[in-house]
Amino acid sequence: MADSDYESVLCVKPEVHVYRVPPRASNRGYRAAEWQLDQPSWSGRLRITSKGKMAFIKLEDKNSGELFAQAPVDQFPSIAVEGVTDSSRYFVIRVEDESGRRAFIGVGFVDRGDAFDFNVAIQDHFKWVKQQSELAKQAQNPDQGPKLDLGFKEGQTIKLNIANMKKKEGAAGNSKLRPAGPGGLSLLPPPPAGRSPALIPPPGEQLPSCPADSQPTSTANIDAAWSWPQPGGAATASSADIWGDFAKASGSASTQNQQSPGWVQF
Repeated sequence: MADSDYESVLCVKPEVHVYRVPPRASNRGYRAAEWQLDQPSWSGRLRITSKGKMAFIKLEDKNSGELFAQAPVDQFPSIAVEGVTDSSRYFVIRVEDESGRRAFIGVGFVDRGDAFDFNVAIQDHFKWVKQQSELAKQAQNPDQGPKLDLGFKEGQTIKLNIANMKKKEGAAGNSKLRPAGPGGLSLLPPPPAGRSPALIPPPGEQLPSCPADSQPTSTANIDAAWSWPQPGGAATASSADIWGDFAKASGSASTQNQQSPGWVQF
């Protein structure tokens, strides 16, 4: 079955009024004020259907659905559907019976939104018909379609904002690079120069002599603050009281007896 055999419903409005339209004496358009709006000739339901490229405006009975009149529409805008000049709720449609006789009648909607939906439904259908026709032409002649041209036209220029790019480049140039060590690893700079902490030697040992280029004041300060034990000599009572003999705490019993009596043995 071809697509043109299907009938689809575009719009349904449950209440519409039909009026007799007097003959138009000139081309100035129809006016709803000339109709007897308080005495409609018929009232019922309006349904818009489509079949292929054709649209059909059908006036049907509310209860039984019996067809009262039908207006075929082959294009829009056309004389098949016209709006009046003095209102947006009334239209003039051209109905046609099975024998081919035609007549113009007026239709009106109670709600302005229903009139808007009626007009948009017909417009959308014929927009779709136009799109389908253009696609069919392009499918038959693909080379005749518009080609995408991305080139610059004569005299056409573009502008680039490179202010942010310059700022980023300047910030990257001002930053200091860390020196790379062996293996490509970046090394941190050495800490600032300062006084090294004093080292305390274990009992019975002496600090090595400072090199000639070291500061003599630091050695003098350490000697003044602490009394170092002499190598090979007996430890004095003061040095024993300061340092103790922790290194020999776990020695033999004879060595423990030689410790100062002021220390507690563990």
